[in-house]
Amino acid sequence: MANINLLPWREELRKEKTRQFVSMSGFSVILTVAVIVLVHVTISSQISHQEKRNKILQDEITRLDVALKEIDGLEETKEKLLSRMDIIQSLQQKRPQIVHLFDEIVRTVPEGIYLTGIKQAGTTININGVAESNGRVSAYMRNIDTSDWMATPKLSVIESKKGTLRSSDFVLKTSQSTPKADEEEDG
Repeated sequence: MANINLLPWREELRKEKTRQFVSMSGFSVILTVAVIVLVHVTISSQISHQEKRNKILQDEITRLDVALKEIDGLEETKEKLLSRMDIIQSLQQKRPQIVHLFDEIVRTVPEGIYLTGIKQAGTTININGVAESNGRVSAYMRNIDTSDWMATPKLSVIESKKGTLRSSDFVLKTSQSTPKADEEEDG
């Protein structure tokens, strides 16, 4: 048989395979590092982009908070103005009532009664006066009861005076009413 020495050929093949392995391993390491760097750059750019979006949102939230505070201030001003308007409107509505009330007081006072004082607290009216007799006070109370602008008369005090003229001091409490309010309650 012929002597063929295959060791150098195998040695060269082994060196070639080792060189291919080393180059493939190096290429794999370089490719892995490139992928890791690419992933890192991509994630960093996404984080940067999201931080910019968050900053824009935060700026908008701050701007809207300022606007909300302004709106709250406007709401407070609106409520104050509305309450003032309600007060003015109620005063405007009550303005003619006092005229009607005084006119009604004059119409309901019978002969023989002299009023010495009138005080009003809310809708309650205290009337002080002098009457020639107790019957005249009763007539006055009936007149108040039939009045459109006064209601529920209650006699608090009646004192008889002895002297040249027989007279009685009285204190009468009544409440102010309006004809419109009575009609609304009925309707």
